[in-house]
Amino acid sequence: MKSLLILGAGGFGRMVAETAQALGYEKVVFLDDAVKDEAVIGMCCDYEIRHKEYPVAVAAFGNNKMRLYWTDKLLEEGYEVPAIVHPSAVVSPSAVLEPGCFVMQRAVVNTNTRIGRAVLVNSGAIVDHNSVVCAGAHVGLGSVVKSDCTIESGCKVEAGEVIFSTRRKIEGVDSRSLEDAVYAFGFGQQCSYVKPFGEGHINETYAVYMPGADGKDTPLYVLQRININVFKNPDQVMANIFGVTEYLRSMIREEGGDLDREALSYIKTKSGESYFEDADGQPWRCLHYVPDSVCYQMVERPEQFYQSALSFGHFLKQLGDYPAESLYETIPKFHDTVKRFRDFKDALRKDVKNRARLCREEIEFVLAREDDCGVLMKQLEEGILPLRVTHNDTKLNNILFDKNTGEGLCIIDLDTIMPGLAANDFGDSIRFGASTAEEDEKDLNKVHFDIELYRIYVKGYLEMAKDVLTPAENASLPWGARLMTLECGMRFLADFLQGDVYFKTTYPEHNLVRARTQFRLVKEMEEQFDQMQEIVETF
Repeated sequence: MKSLLILGAGGFGRMVAETAQALGYEKVVFLDDAVKDEAVIGMCCDYEIRHKEYPVAVAAFGNNKMRLYWTDKLLEEGYEVPAIVHPSAVVSPSAVLEPGCFVMQRAVVNTNTRIGRAVLVNSGAIVDHNSVVCAGAHVGLGSVVKSDCTIESGCKVEAGEVIFSTRRKIEGVDSRSLEDAVYAFGFGQQCSYVKPFGEGHINETYAVYMPGADGKDTPLYVLQRININVFKNPDQVMANIFGVTEYLRSMIREEGGDLDREALSYIKTKSGESYFEDADGQPWRCLHYVPDSVCYQMVERPEQFYQSALSFGHFLKQLGDYPAESLYETIPKFHDTVKRFRDFKDALRKDVKNRARLCREEIEFVLAREDDCGVLMKQLEEGILPLRVTHNDTKLNNILFDKNTGEGLCIIDLDTIMPGLAANDFGDSIRFGASTAEEDEKDLNKVHFDIELYRIYVKGYLEMAKDVLTPAENASLPWGARLMTLECGMRFLADFLQGDVYFKTTYPEHNLVRARTQFRLVKEMEEQFDQMQEIVETF
């Protein structure tokens, strides 16, 4: 026999009893401290001794404090404490009803709402979508809680009252701008908390945690404030990103891949914009979090470098037919090595910090390679090399790996998606990943170009991209490695001469040390350049 024990035999308790009978409970009994009749089998304190006989119970008190107190007592004792929903009520399948709550006659609980434990949604009340009614609250007869509202624990919405959208405090939200962004993307009422995420140095990034189906908080979204000092046209950045990621999804669908893990998925604001601009004019964007993924800051094993080659080669292949000319050049002439050389000479001419005297050898190293700077740019101008959709920051830490299999999942940090040369993306990966030391290693005896890591990367990259690349592009890859490394060293050295205005530094010679590591790699690439070309031809 399906039975229910109700704590509280007053007017509300009797309403719950009628509802329980309509739901198919064949035997309904009460515990109450004051009411005496044949259905009352004891006092409330007898709930412990009645547990074995009546394993299912609810606390049906009109008083919010009493209802929550006794619901928690029942849960602590191990009772099954169901949500009681009258058959005439309308409750969305996506609504979450916690133990011991009541949804009475003709009440409406709409999409993505959360009704906390021991909550009473009384007859004829409406709780609209994306609202939260916290534990022990009471939504009165015929009242309306509009969308995106929070009713705090123990509060009462009076009969006939209308509650308009409110904001609740979200743990980890420490500024109005961040709060506005969370609400702009529609997470405000459900969000559990936010916290800083990742190790990026350009954009301010947060993980947004939401309640999971198992009751545990789960990171579901990533919220970023775009650095407008670097990306001055966020509308163009986001137009590029949405265009490319939506195209990638169509390619992944054709390949039978996992749409949720093999490409980033960006979200528009509630008003349909590609990003949200806060009161200070700062742009925020949002994307789905990719679970069970990991990001590596350095190449720890050759297999990781091979996987990164597969990932970036696949990225180029997937976007092989995407019209690169339709993309905005969000950082003009970003990898124009000829322009970078001119910028370096300008910084040297001005020498605003009187630092040229400290780096004469490095300056001469750059000046001696002026002709090299134009090798790829000249081929582009002559139409020998085509423009591609390029990432322009192809370091290992811009790939998400599957933390279980170790395989590359998808490319991240798409701010620098622009038209460019395949050789530049290839070369930047080699510059970063085929070095035996950190980018700011002071002991140059530890800094070497690892030709075997280069071979591994070429193998993986061409396994994916060879059918897309032209013969001229294949031949340009070793030059890409040399020139991206030289260009990066020039940029470090120019910044040193200018007083460290672009790259973050932790000590006065930091950028000079960085430049020296790049120039050591360039020198060793030059010494092994014939072998680098032969390796490309092998694959």
